Amino acid sequence: MKSAEQVLSDLVQPSNISIDSGVPLVGRVDAAAKADDETREQKKEQEGKNQKKGETEKLRRKPVLASIPESDLARQVHLTPWELLHVLGSSMALSRKGAGRGLAEHWGCLKYNQALTGKVGSFLALSTEGKETAEYYKALQSNELGIGFGLILAERFLRRRYPEHSVSIIPADTALRAGWALTSRDKGHRSGYRYRPQFFAEVWKPGETSRVIPIACKGNHSNASTSHEQLASASAHVEAVHIGAWNETPALIFSTEIPVDGPLTVHTLEAPGTGGWLRNTTAAPGTGLNQQVQEQNIFPGIQPPAEGAKTSELELGYHVQQGHYRWFQQVVARTAAAGLSAFAGDGNTTAEYLTKRQGNERFSGFADAAVGSVHDAHHELMGGPFVGTDHVFRLNRTRVEAFSGVAEDLFAHLVKGDVEQYRADVHNRRSDLARVDWDNSWGGPVSIRRDGSVLAIRLLAAGSKCPSPTCPMR
Repeated sequence: MKSAEQVLSDLVQPSNISIDSGVPLVGRVDAAAKADDETREQKKEQEGKNQKKGETEKLRRKPVLASIPESDLARQVHLTPWELLHVLGSSMALSRKGAGRGLAEHWGCLKYNQALTGKVGSFLALSTEGKETAEYYKALQSNELGIGFGLILAERFLRRRYPEHSVSIIPADTALRAGWALTSRDKGHRSGYRYRPQFFAEVWKPGETSRVIPIACKGNHSNASTSHEQLASASAHVEAVHIGAWNETPALIFSTEIPVDGPLTVHTLEAPGTGGWLRNTTAAPGTGLNQQVQEQNIFPGIQPPAEGAKTSELELGYHVQQGHYRWFQQVVARTAAAGLSAFAGDGNTTAEYLTKRQGNERFSGFADAAVGSVHDAHHELMGGPFVGTDHVFRLNRTRVEAFSGVAEDLFAHLVKGDVEQYRADVHNRRSDLARVDWDNSWGGPVSIRRDGSVLAIRLLAAGSKCPSPTCPMR
């Protein structure tokens, strides 16, 4: 078993991951979708009315999937486990799932501190601990690691395609709840449709129109064939949200193949389209980014094009149409701000950015022991001040301290409700902020993202002073 010091040192060791996004993948995913449709049709004939609606019906998937050009996403990507866990932890900050609710949810990423192994020049794979975990929590580990890999690659791809823009990742369910009832606990008209993307990527520049792209991420501890099936399913999830014209919303789908033995591979495709842009020349009072979101009750369903003079019936799903563009841009921007303040442990600020249906009550006041994050920690990391929350746990019987937060000056804007100023500042500094390395002054790995958030970990005692690239322990 590795010592805690070695585990922390390995977290900032860069490794390679393989990307599969060629034309052959498109054909294999199409074949997997066709096979699934045939299986559903057979079940429908055999079991008929005994099946619940949607279990046997042919799924509506993205009509066209395409490979991602290598110029936008290299077929071999370098990353460290620590930046991966930072992305995963950020994505969980507003989660409603699991026993740990609310502010403490993002700490779930730390259970994967020892799950991956690799070194310079090699490919990332499951460690011994990751293999043991896979035997007992196979679906959970592959699903959550699949989210981390999918989101980190989505960001890199979109930054490459839109170099003058910033990219934010927003949990789709939280954003959609501002306008639609998704489950039985939500008040309003429900579609009853269980297919939804997990995340939205917002591509934005201060003062300009955003583009919102649905994302679905999956993972497995099996093989490439399972990934093909997962991508076919993911195609149905991203199809459930249309932004603008019918079948013009672009989307990204990912399946991370994490075999118990051997290097991992991320399979990914895009759905091309001209939609997703939240352009609206009509004035929309109350939709400024510094103003609170007014919760809507939009009737669920996607409106296909009319057939002649006849209006087509609604398809299952969620449709952001022109009259709601500015409102939805406000929703995604403020939901992203809520995720940052939750990551820093400030529940009251988080609640200010969410509507009731989005869960603002879960972040205001005391709920239970699981939401024990407190916005009261300050640290100097990589030469800059950060404010946030900390967490102490044991790693191989050694006590370690983890800290998550946001750059102090950027977080001050969020506390004041000034999303516009936060976005202006973080966009101007986006290239300077991003770093992942061992911080000698802190005594452990530090990851700083372009949104100004930070995740750091160290031994609870004095901490090791060993830098990552030239560490004599290596």
